[in-house]
Amino acid sequence: MDIQDIKNRFGIIGNSPLLNRAIDVARQVAPTDISILITGESGSGKEVFSHIIHQLSSRKHGAFIAVNCGAIPEGTIDSELFGHEKGSFTGAHEARKGYFEVVNGGTIFLDEVAELPLSTQARLLRVLESGEYLRVGSSKVQKTNVRVIAATNVDVYEAVKAGKFREDLYYRLNTVPLRIPPLRDRREDIHLLFRKFVADFTDKYRSPSIQLTDDAQQLLSNYNWPGNVRQLKNIAEQIAVLEKERLITSQILQTYLPAERTSTLPMRLENKSGEDFSERDLLYKVLFDMKKDMVELKKLVVELLKNGINANTISDNSPYLNQLYREVQPSSTSSNESFSPLTIHQPAANKENFEIAPHAEEVEESLSLVEKESDLIKRALKKYKGKRKLAAQELGISERTLYRKIKDLNLS
Repeated sequence: MDIQDIKNRFGIIGNSPLLNRAIDVARQVAPTDISILITGESGSGKEVFSHIIHQLSSRKHGAFIAVNCGAIPEGTIDSELFGHEKGSFTGAHEARKGYFEVVNGGTIFLDEVAELPLSTQARLLRVLESGEYLRVGSSKVQKTNVRVIAATNVDVYEAVKAGKFREDLYYRLNTVPLRIPPLRDRREDIHLLFRKFVADFTDKYRSPSIQLTDDAQQLLSNYNWPGNVRQLKNIAEQIAVLEKERLITSQILQTYLPAERTSTLPMRLENKSGEDFSERDLLYKVLFDMKKDMVELKKLVVELLKNGINANTISDNSPYLNQLYREVQPSSTSSNESFSPLTIHQPAANKENFEIAPHAEEVEESLSLVEKESDLIKRALKKYKGKRKLAAQELGISERTLYRKIKDLNLS
């Protein structure tokens, strides 16, 4: 049976290469007896593929049952799947067969398998490996011959890493992975599916046929369809039942499409390489440097007010003094005009103690980020006498980043 025959038999609409590939994989694995893990978003048609695999297998004359694992309470899931003995728990008034016993010789489809509790996952793993299981409340080993097809709409590998799904069960189920593409990856099929659904519903409800304008077709194809085929079918039914206009424009169609959820909030970029972001560190260093300058200026002003002027204060802080002088220049001063550097005159009473230069020499402060970064690291290392861990804490970066910066800037 070729791909088109399978589409005709199971009512599959579409010509997307991704869809054809999924059907081809299902066709190839169906005659075997291996376990299958079907992955795909909710509403993409995973259960249809479980029927394809069962009907094309040697078990097609056996029983088939679909179980939604997410819809069964955790306290009763073991009883549902494996059965229980009379009196095994409150309310167990008689013995009951589980699905694995009822479907012996057939196929069981476990939808949303990632929702199974870890204890139930251990029981399922034993069934897959040996065909053996125990009823709840029984010590007698039961045997079954069931093919398991599982499906989920979550990333099972991520669930394994999070400790929510057994790794051994994942590899046991994932013998052959089968991924069903979401509808947004099959945009060429969207209009075909819509026409099929609309035709079915207009015939069912005996309503006039519906046509889409070109702009409506464009809107239909460009929409992301988070609910996939199930959502598209639902929209087609709504239009067939509720819409009085039979020529659907984009404005009319828009009223039936839920607004797509978007966010303008900034997103955190995950760093998969394990290395720190140098851009972030650089920004932190620039901000830290600005803060340090402000602190130094404040200290200088307090020192001048408290102790007066002395030679060491002038020589050690001439860059800050001149920077302060430039910043307080009248706003009318053009950036192109030159101005005299700050001159600090010594009070007459202190002349015998030291000489005062005619004016403090203006030092042009470097604006190079690399020099700023290098200077900041040197000062932090000097402050903590070469102890890099403390210096890294002072700079607000990791010790590993500090090591790398020291090496890059040849500071060692």
